[in-house]
Amino acid sequence: MRVDLSSLGWDDGFKAEYSPFDRPDQLPARVARVDRGVCSVLTAHGPVRASLGGEVLHRAAADPAAFPCAGDWVAVREWPDDRATIEAVLARRTAVVRATVSKDSGGQVLAANLDTAAVVEPLDPDPDLGRIERLLALAYACGASPLIILTKADLLADPASVAESVAMAAPGVPIVTLSARTGAGLDLLRPHVRPGRTLGLLGPSGAGKSSLVNAIVGTTVMWTQEQRADGRGRHTTTFRALVPVPGGGAVLDTPGLRQVGMFTSEAGLDDAFDDIRALAELCRFKRCAHDHEPGCAVLDAVASGELAPRRLASWRKLKRELTFATRRREARVTKSEIYRHRRAEQRRRARP
Repeated sequence: MRVDLSSLGWDDGFKAEYSPFDRPDQLPARVARVDRGVCSVLTAHGPVRASLGGEVLHRAAADPAAFPCAGDWVAVREWPDDRATIEAVLARRTAVVRATVSKDSGGQVLAANLDTAAVVEPLDPDPDLGRIERLLALAYACGASPLIILTKADLLADPASVAESVAMAAPGVPIVTLSARTGAGLDLLRPHVRPGRTLGLLGPSGAGKSSLVNAIVGTTVMWTQEQRADGRGRHTTTFRALVPVPGGGAVLDTPGLRQVGMFTSEAGLDDAFDDIRALAELCRFKRCAHDHEPGCAVLDAVASGELAPRRLASWRKLKRELTFATRRREARVTKSEIYRHRRAEQRRRARP
């Protein structure tokens, strides 16, 4: 089964990036899925299973973020014994990265090379505005265009009114309200899923991401199951998968996210809270923390009802997480530098 790579986003920019690896026994491919260190990739000749080549394996061991992930463009080498290995990962144009809960304070790349990063939230039960804000910060930070998809519109008599309340927590972000079951609203996603474009889905379990992928593709490619009796989602998808869409384009599903830690981007947080950023420019003090400072335009907006107290509380929480993650990362770098310095000194003293 041949694959049109251009329909998946392969363009002149990626071709130029790939040129150093262009040789008779290698070919470009896009990672569709990763299972226990083995990647399912899409080449012009069809799907291939590939393990990691030496250089890529070495880099991934030193930095987990360098490990290939769904959406990556890679150089695949074909061996005479029918093996295939990934010899290089091309530079990512966009990358969705969340903080890990491990002690190494590193980041986990959830998806790469998205054109649109969509926050998927169900209309039933009521949307979690704090979760939407958190995921939007992640979407903005990745460099892709943000979008909010509100699913399960068929379960509400007036989904538009709920969408209006969500818009208050996402100023300036396009919102699509749809039903994967009935197909209503799916046509609104066409600008985001067309030849050469990749739509990424970020959201909790039970949001209907897998059902949405099936509806976009037009057939069952992702297994789904009913919600639990208490309305909470089940973790249907436990892996990230890039799925080609008939007619061109791709959709990338991610597993239900239990925890989404802030990782690196102050800009992503500012973009997700653009209303607070705009108000902050009117504060008396340049480095106002919007806590108790006199002349704080943000606090004045809360007092007047212009800004919801919940939204300011959400901004403060994510700001604290981002500050903590940054300090952890800086401490890790400092510790690593100290170790390298000590090792260098030991080698120097050991010389005759």
